[in-house]
Amino acid sequence: MVNEKMVNIFIFATMQQAKEYIQTSLQGIYPETEINSIRNLIIANITGFSHTEIILNKNTKFSANQRFLLENIVEALKKHTPVQYVLGETEFYGLPFKVDNNVLIPRPETEELVEWIQSSFSTELSYKMLDIGTGSGCIAIALKSIFPKSEISAFDISQGAIEIAQKNAELNSCEIDFRKVDILNPPIINYKWDIIVSNPPYIPEMEKSEILAHVLEFEPHTALFVPDSRPLLFYETIATFALQHLNIGGMMFFEIHRDFGQQTVQLLERMGFKNVILRKDLSGNDRMVRAEI
Repeated sequence: MVNEKMVNIFIFATMQQAKEYIQTSLQGIYPETEINSIRNLIIANITGFSHTEIILNKNTKFSANQRFLLENIVEALKKHTPVQYVLGETEFYGLPFKVDNNVLIPRPETEELVEWIQSSFSTELSYKMLDIGTGSGCIAIALKSIFPKSEISAFDISQGAIEIAQKNAELNSCEIDFRKVDILNPPIINYKWDIIVSNPPYIPEMEKSEILAHVLEFEPHTALFVPDSRPLLFYETIATFALQHLNIGGMMFFEIHRDFGQQTVQLLERMGFKNVILRKDLSGNDRMVRAEI
């Protein structure tokens, strides 16, 4: 009988064979286009090669340790664990980030929110910015990289998230004031900002059945879901906070649920905000709101 370990070693002894092993192992579990992306992420993580180097070095031999790591990664992915959690890292706005199940995995739509802020202000000036519900710190850290002269603060209710965000700030050589704050019950804060941004929980509980397994089973629910009866809970709460803590002429930016765009705009206008703008993401969904005080 052929030794099973020997078969596995043969299957992905080289870079090209490793790519084929990942492709075959994950078929039927992930969409084909997603497998291609996952495959490159895994191999880059294990080898340290860039995408181009992966293509050019298809005959590079894998060490026994690399083969062992690859097998373990693939087994975790077969259980629907997000690849970013398996690898412990991801990228956002061209910057590296550590992630674990204390924080949401940064999404491309959130990069569009950061781009909107970048296009709305001069990167040469200094602003006071606050990111509410910072999670991995991706928004705050990206903003600090874009607006290096600005002072950035960031709140989150989760101590685990704050610790990950602090590690990411160190990883990206950013100085940010992270604080553990429950925005639904905030302490007295005698401070004002020019810009407040938030990507808060916005998925109604009723939509849990529509959420993919790798999101529902692994990402933190406190960062995802809101009560069905109050889908705009965080927007109303943060907007109330902003009325007290935004400087005159300051702006507030939200990432929103695609089904609640008009409702969010109407809420902010009723609360007295002006120039409320609803913006779509690259997929054509209502995804962002900007408002002025």
